[in-house]
Amino acid sequence: MSAVDQGNGAARARLGMPQKFGSCHTALIQGYVIEGHVPATDIQRLLKEKPQALGLAVPGMPIGSPGMDGPVYGGRRDAYQVLLVGKDGSAQVFSSHP
Repeated sequence: MSAVDQGNGAARARLGMPQKFGSCHTALIQGYVIEGHVPATDIQRLLKEKPQALGLAVPGMPIGSPGMDGPVYGGRRDAYQVLLVGKDGSAQVFSSHP
């Protein structure tokens, strides 16, 4: 038996999310692209504030982010940032998680 990881690069490209912000999950929520392990509170804030942006991204898979937490990681939590990605591909820090 073998597995083929095809990734979600095609979904990111179709939605306009630059590959440099890539992670393992890509979603479209109320017109915003959500890339990676973005906390629900940040998505809720995005939907409330409605900035002119492409969406949010957490590049990579930081330990301690949603879905990358729990006993298997021995309580480890790496600091990471959620980026607000502009429609032009620029990014700024939307939130920081220690």
